[in-house]
Formats: sequence, structure tokens, C-alpha cells
Amino acid sequence: MSKPLFERIGGEAAVKATVIKMYDKILSDDDLAPFFENIDVEKLRLSQSAFVTYAFGGPNHYNGKSMRAAHKDAVSHGLSDKHFDLVAGHLKAAMEELNVPADLIGEALAIVGSTRKDVLNQ
Repeated sequence: MSKPLFERIGGEAAVKATVIKMYDKILSDDDLAPFFENIDVEKLRLSQSAFVTYAFGGPNHYNGKSMRAAHKDAVSHGLSDKHFDLVAGHLKAAMEELNVPADLIGEALAIVGSTRKDVLNQ
């Protein structure tokens, strides 16, 4: 059996670097930034790093809300497929900038895609 995606992309350091780059892009995106007003971005980055670590097969240190609960307010403020796709695009760009191989990026995006219905409360 192959190693989990978490290990193949470079472990904790790679996840943290990816999440930092991704949120820099998200917060600079006029379509996404409004969803993050009045949110502690550093706390969010830590929580998101823990979630991504777990989702990519690393140790489970995530103790945050479920996807549905975490995004419920954003959905009530218009979070849609368009926004989900923008976030996924920023994740892809962040991973590309960190020279993650395309096949691993594809695997990561498939994992992210599997959360769409929960994130959008569908």
C-alpha cells in the first residue's frame, strides 16, 4: 500500500506552507474575502492545517466543527459552487507554486471535491 497523500506531499511542513499560500490567495480574492471578515485568520489557518492533514491521511488532530456546521453561516450569506471552485483553484495554485507533482495535486483536489456537498450544505 502506498503512503498517504499527507506523506507524499511532504508532511506537516508542506501542508502548512500550502494552507498559508492558499489563504493568502483566498483573502486577496474579491469574491471570497467577504466570507472571512471578522474571522481570526491565524486560528483558521491552524484549524485548516489540522483538517487538511487529517483529510490527506495524516494524524488526526482536527477538533473543529463538521464541514456543514463550519460553513452554515457562509452558505446563508451566499456561499455557492462558484466559491467552492474558486477555493479549489487557489489550493491548486498554491500546490503548483510549491512544486507539488500534478498527480498529487489531482489527488488532493479529488479529496477536496468530495467535501462539496457538506461544505455547501446540500
